[in-house]
Amino acid sequence: MADDIVKTMQKAGYTIRETDPFEDTRHITLSTRDVSPYVNRIRLMWDAMRGPVIGALPAAPGIPRDTRAYLKAVDDIYVNDAYHSLSIEGYRVSPELIERVRSGAWNPEQNPQDRENRNALAARGYYDAFVSVKASIERVLSGESAGAVSHNIRRSMHVPPRSEAVRDCMPALFELLGSEPEPAVRVVLGHFFFVYVHPYMDGNGRLGRFLMNVMLASGGYPWTIIPLERRNDYMAALESASVRQDIRPFAVFLGSLVEAGLRGQSAPPVPAARIDPVARPRRS
Repeated sequence: MADDIVKTMQKAGYTIRETDPFEDTRHITLSTRDVSPYVNRIRLMWDAMRGPVIGALPAAPGIPRDTRAYLKAVDDIYVNDAYHSLSIEGYRVSPELIERVRSGAWNPEQNPQDRENRNALAARGYYDAFVSVKASIERVLSGESAGAVSHNIRRSMHVPPRSEAVRDCMPALFELLGSEPEPAVRVVLGHFFFVYVHPYMDGNGRLGRFLMNVMLASGGYPWTIIPLERRNDYMAALESASVRQDIRPFAVFLGSLVEAGLRGQSAPPVPAARIDPVARPRRS
């Protein structure tokens, strides 16, 4: 058809010059999509917050030589950590439930009560995440970059970035973690900015605390539990950082807990608690 058109045009007196549009040798770099302005905001906030954070935590002990002993301590603290972290978000769990989930005795396929128990489901999700985090810590202790490793891992006045901004903010956060030389800054700002970006509908608090402990491991600090009894202090410090960009209260709060851990003082013992199968968790 094209040849026929050309011949007809030539017979009518037109000069036809054929060109191949796919042989264009011009090199044009097309502009990519605009990056969310939240990315620049996070970078500026990170830079402004570094100073107040440095010195709020004890000096980093450094990567421990005995990796096995460190990982065993992480395993030993699991029940206490799961209890406090889940309870902060409103779940009602007991040491018995947490152990049952860890041992594999919890079976939602055969036990309808397990399937319907939201607290048990949360405990199972927490355990699965813990296993992944422990593997990440092992990689950090073996010398991998904490920022690179972390990439593979309640109501507030703070309004998180819009959902479409998250795909820009999370890579920016992991890049900042990877390039940050100070372990204390990675600990405090890693946790804070994860919950600031708020990438998930639920569970951001739990994952933020997991990320915090991966960053703690990168400096040789011990696994640190945020006690349920200090939930109000914890939330108030996060609120101050989110709303007023004042990171110091949060840095001092975490610093006191890390220092207590270095002295061998752990979180309060886990009390036996009745499990309420209909309790509705509050988001954190």
